[in-house]
Amino acid sequence: MDSNGFSDPFVKLCLKPDTGKKAKNKTQIKKKTLNPEFNEEFSYDIKHSELAKKTLDISVWDYDMGRSNDFIGGCHLGIAAKGECLKHWYECLKNHDKKIDRWHVLFSQNSVETDD
Repeated sequence: MDSNGFSDPFVKLCLKPDTGKKAKNKTQIKKKTLNPEFNEEFSYDIKHSELAKKTLDISVWDYDMGRSNDFIGGCHLGIAAKGECLKHWYECLKNHDKKIDRWHVLFSQNSVETDD
């Protein structure tokens, strides 16, 4: 939360181990809110057979103009995930023709790339 009592959150997505610009996406910034809703969709052009080898890093950030953005939290979806994140990943792999929506608890350790 910023000094005004609000945050300016946005979400970063990164499909790893890819490193190109096509592997990264970012939502719009939701200004002055502590309860943002991100109703944006992103897609990656990838073969289903390759998807099992990938990890989707999802991180939430607080935008700060003129300073570095503050990490709020994140989660990983992939074969190395645990608990509900791993279940979600397996369900996505099993049902590649369906949209699978889930809520996830964010972890507080930043292990996601910070560059834009």
